[in-house]
Amino acid sequence: MNHKIYLPGVKQVIVVASGKGGVGKTTVTVNLALAMQRSGANVGIFDADIYGPNVPLMLGVHRRKASQGYMAVARRKEAAPYIQPLTRFGLKVMSIGLLVGEDEVIDPARSPDAVGQLVVQTLKDVVWGELDYLFIDLPPSAGQPQASLVAHVPIDGVVIVTTPQDLSLLDAGRSLRLFQQGGIPILGIVENMSYFVCPDCGERHEIFQRSDKWRPPNLEETPILGRIPLTPVISKGINKADPLMHDHPDDPVAAAFWEVTAVIQSQLAAKPSR
Repeated sequence: MNHKIYLPGVKQVIVVASGKGGVGKTTVTVNLALAMQRSGANVGIFDADIYGPNVPLMLGVHRRKASQGYMAVARRKEAAPYIQPLTRFGLKVMSIGLLVGEDEVIDPARSPDAVGQLVVQTLKDVVWGELDYLFIDLPPSAGQPQASLVAHVPIDGVVIVTTPQDLSLLDAGRSLRLFQQGGIPILGIVENMSYFVCPDCGERHEIFQRSDKWRPPNLEETPILGRIPLTPVISKGINKADPLMHDHPDDPVAAAFWEVTAVIQSQLAAKPSR
């Protein structure tokens, strides 16, 4: 494939990336998608993380065995999509984790390019219907399938998720560079686990130590879309497969996700349509 694929009915594609694992990227993706859906938009999530596809688990969807007849295969360029996504909490959802069993692993070592082809082909083969926003949740790092998605998918914006640590920010900068080199618009940074508010006294605490110059040079001009607190209510929602923005969208903590959602919608509304 050396062309941009066509996703019928999908108006805006947003990728959510991080340079480092463990920063809560998928938690942010799921809650932002739910916030968009609650604002009245038609929203989908494509879980492109072949190494740890956690979107289904966070939404309470399990596959014990590999799906039969739905693995991506080489098809004609004009072939129509055929994979029906699941619907959960009003979101249309497809994941590599729905094509393989929970205890199975896709090993990319033998052919990294095949990983990118698998993800792009699966994305193309899903019957998404009419969507205002499609979120693509990526694995950490800046390898595959990121490179194939940048090359072949019409991406409208990138959200970088990080924690306020020097190492996490450094890795986020590497991830950002891949998208910058591909000419993809950078929407901004979501700083996850940014701070902790004591439930007893209400005092705000910075859990991660920030350095004086806390952002590497290639992130200095990237706007902060919002700061998500480190709080049990978010992790509890994920653990019980009923995320905060579905279960408690009016919780004070949810204000951070609403803030990020509003900024993203505003940025994309001002972007020329493709």
